Amino acid sequence: MTPSVYLYTGPEFGERNAAVDSVKSALKKKYGAQSSAALPEKNSSPIDEYLYYASETDFSEVLTTLQSSSLFVPASCVVLREAELLKNKRDIDLLSSWAASSSGENSVLILVSDEISIDAKIEKLIPKTNRKIFWEMFEDQKREWLEKFFLKSGYKLESEAAETILDLVENNTEALKNECSRFFLCLPQGKEVTVSDVENILAHNREESAFTLFDAMADFKLRPENRFENALLILQKIRLSKGFSSVMLIAGLVSCFRRLSLWHSLHSNGAFPDDFTLKTKGFTSKKARTQYACASKVWTSGQTTAIIALLAASDVSIRASGAQFEETELQMMLYAIIMKGGSFCSVYEF
Repeated sequence: MTPSVYLYTGPEFGERNAAVDSVKSALKKKYGAQSSAALPEKNSSPIDEYLYYASETDFSEVLTTLQSSSLFVPASCVVLREAELLKNKRDIDLLSSWAASSSGENSVLILVSDEISIDAKIEKLIPKTNRKIFWEMFEDQKREWLEKFFLKSGYKLESEAAETILDLVENNTEALKNECSRFFLCLPQGKEVTVSDVENILAHNREESAFTLFDAMADFKLRPENRFENALLILQKIRLSKGFSSVMLIAGLVSCFRRLSLWHSLHSNGAFPDDFTLKTKGFTSKKARTQYACASKVWTSGQTTAIIALLAASDVSIRASGAQFEETELQMMLYAIIMKGGSFCSVYEF
């Protein structure tokens, strides 16, 4: 029997998350009827749902959750994000053993990664039919998606307004949905959204994230001091936002710098990768290519590697020190990235 393990990767978060929800919905539909009598509450889910992050939870704990049965709920679904971190032989052996023994009926594991691929040995354990890469949309697809999204909600969208939105918002459907939904709260239905509307609603009230923070840090036109000042302002907004997590912020930055490392490798030794190569590596949009071309002028390949190590060390340090020193740790991290090119800040001893 085919093991119930899925692998969804790539930068198109919206469609990727929809695929995860689709697997959950199918499982709920399958077990909903037979579990309705046993559920203690009318609106309880017919399956147990769990979300883990590979940077936070040991893989053995994830599999223990899958193997544990419930008296009231007949099925369980575990989503493990940051699946690219699963690399050691122990994790591979654990997954192989579980996949071989799993009945494939009531325990589902969904591995998710922002990267294009994960460890090849793990990918081989997952049926091809259960693996999918969610690529970023091409430029013409983004415009078409935006226009349909606005029309579906009863609005029109100026061509220049669409371009401005794509310049301001991270180009995946999840981010676009979240940001563009603001127009429907602020503007009357039937209105044609203009560039002025976009500037008033999005440009001045944009939600900050690890990706907008990276963009600000990579603005090579500004002096390091100015980039650091802007980064601190964005960090403050992010920390004040609902559901802030330093773990997720650092994970987002790691994803950005890993992509920058890939950009450097594609352009090493004076190489000029063609359009097809860039698309297959995840750099499909003009915005992404411009962003990483700019970032490559700020940090060298060696500095990028050092920054990834710095981010990992900062994550460990923040977890160890707790919330009391979190803000200081994050500020020092940004200082090291922007002002020192990834070199660790020296500790004054006396």
